[in-house]
Amino acid sequence: MNDQQDPKALEKVYTRLVDLLTTGEEIIYIAVQKKPLVNILPDCVALTNKRTLFFTPANLGLSIKFVDFVWKDIVDVSIKEEIIGAIFSVRTTNGAEMGVDYLPKVQARKLYQYAQERKEEEREARRQRELEEKRAESGSFNFDTRNAARSVEPEHQPEPIAPVQHETIAPPSPVHEEPVIKDELTEKLKKLRTLFDNGLISQEEYNQKKLELLSDF
Repeated sequence: MNDQQDPKALEKVYTRLVDLLTTGEEIIYIAVQKKPLVNILPDCVALTNKRTLFFTPANLGLSIKFVDFVWKDIVDVSIKEEIIGAIFSVRTTNGAEMGVDYLPKVQARKLYQYAQERKEEEREARRQRELEEKRAESGSFNFDTRNAARSVEPEHQPEPIAPVQHETIAPPSPVHEEPVIKDELTEKLKKLRTLFDNGLISQEEYNQKKLELLSDF
């Protein structure tokens, strides 16, 4: 409320968001769209320490649709300030993109600031996990080496037996196939983006169609 968020919209989103929180998840910030002239059913963006959520009113405001992205899947966040308000958007590893326009600039800037901080924390956590995995692999190798060095040869060694040659058959290489559903979603998102870039649909129509596509998949 310190950044002039719409009280009614904020209350609806906060009530819904509290029910969606997982164990250890905390709300960082909620931004509310402010359309010029008419702002009856604004979209909202919420940041938690685990994900980013986009809320869109549906059924004339009687219900709220949402789509969320966990931080490890978000590769980029951006804001674009315009004459009236700003656009905040995120892009994920699979090419999905979601944004909200007509956000008050102060709210969009805070979304960007908090999102960048959270992405930096995620990068550091990922780096620590990779270091721990490398240490674990190195420790396992050293343990095996020490055990091998401690082995004692028997007092009376038997005559060596010629080893039996076995033909080694290499297992077939796994064939990696991209899921058909992912390809279909990506193509539909690209076509939708092309329509928006060519000015054939508005930002609001673009967000609504994208939300429907992501919900279907």
